[in-house]
Amino acid sequence: MPMLLTWLASHFLEIIALITGLLYIILSIRRNILCWPFGILSSGLYVYVVYRSGIFADMVLYGYYILIGFYGWYHWLYGNNNTGKKELRIKKTGLKAGILLIVSTSVLFILISYFLKNFTTSNVPYWDAFTTALSITATWMLTQKMIEHWLVWVVVDSVTMGLYSYKGLYLTILLYFVYTVLAVVGYVDWQREWKKQEIPAA
Repeated sequence: MPMLLTWLASHFLEIIALITGLLYIILSIRRNILCWPFGILSSGLYVYVVYRSGIFADMVLYGYYILIGFYGWYHWLYGNNNTGKKELRIKKTGLKAGILLIVSTSVLFILISYFLKNFTTSNVPYWDAFTTALSITATWMLTQKMIEHWLVWVVVDSVTMGLYSYKGLYLTILLYFVYTVLAVVGYVDWQREWKKQEIPAA
């Protein structure tokens, strides 16, 4: 018991980040606006957790999550004001938007990997850059309620499990395993909801 209490005390912030992270993803699936404050809180805690573990790009990434969280919160509420509807609706990612996202993600990957390799002590610069670039893209897609952001998260979460296993963040591996499963659930649920809306591709 004393060992358990010691472990819980030393991983307290990671546990709270895990719980709030799970609430964020579950509320995202349900398209509940409260996902954003929980995401902001979880990201704030993870800034410290990943900094302590030396995953520097993810530290910056969680900082981005905090900022984009406030934007997503606002955009979900008022993104459809020009159509007379209050809340943003789900949409598909069109061909033009898809190409722009692929190009911008590739540029991000090149820039982040170069920075990590040459200006930090990261020993996983390319994997770190890969998950960071894709995560930036996926989170922006979520702010726009693009269905395909769930598929991007499946890739990101799967790779991140391997990265965090290497770093020994086992609680976070559990979180990302659940994220992967929930991303599949989210895609199916959003696809069903989009069909009900019968709206054209973005």
